[in-house]
Amino acid sequence: MKRSMLLLLILLTGCLWITVATAEDLAKVTKSGEIKMAMSGQYPPFNFVDENNKLTGFDVEMGSEVAKRIGVEGKPLSTAWDGIIAGLLANKYELICGSMAITDERLKSIDFTDPYYRSGAQLFVKKGSSIASVKDLDGKKVGVTLGTTYETWVRENIANADVRTYKGVPDMILEITTGRIDGFISDKIVGALAIKKNGVPIALAGDLLYEEKMGIALRQNNPELKAAMNAALAEMKKDGTYKAISMKWLGIDVR
Repeated sequence: MKRSMLLLLILLTGCLWITVATAEDLAKVTKSGEIKMAMSGQYPPFNFVDENNKLTGFDVEMGSEVAKRIGVEGKPLSTAWDGIIAGLLANKYELICGSMAITDERLKSIDFTDPYYRSGAQLFVKKGSSIASVKDLDGKKVGVTLGTTYETWVRENIANADVRTYKGVPDMILEITTGRIDGFISDKIVGALAIKKNGVPIALAGDLLYEEKMGIALRQNNPELKAAMNAALAEMKKDGTYKAISMKWLGIDVR
């Protein structure tokens, strides 16, 4: 009986420690003066590495501005997308600010701020392709970024698709232009801007597959940090800062 009580006490104490540890992120970053923000670095113009080997883009500026408004410095870092949630849960960084879609599945293990932009999934093909929509992808080679909602959707909705996974959109653009894949599915804004900026022979095919709302991810049980970040986002939208960042990187206001 005593042994059972001791085990129960250890378990309860451990659970309490985990709750307290994950609930102190705002106090921790305020004390350190910085907040680490993870992203893939493979998702231009939202987040990518520039010619000076520096992470930049819409996500970086948005996250840095939010950080500044809660009184700390935003520190962007890149990591593989398929392990990015595991890194957050392992306390390697405090946030994921990398265009992560808010989903019910992800909400089981992490939390999100209010959406900071909206977009959706889109099929892209090489210009002149006979593929007009996802209905034509049966048995075709389809590119997706590993660990994304796009990968999940393709595997669940396109029968017999030959799914090829990549680190990010730049890799898929190269693959489709050389004919190694028949199409890829990614964010509509990202693909459309890549076509416009780089003049690549790629076209949008079919309608938007589904809408997504992107949020900044954080660990659960952080109500103070979440509230501070949501307040910062609301201020940015109200005072014009959000629109300025959005127009700079995307050419449109994506609220």
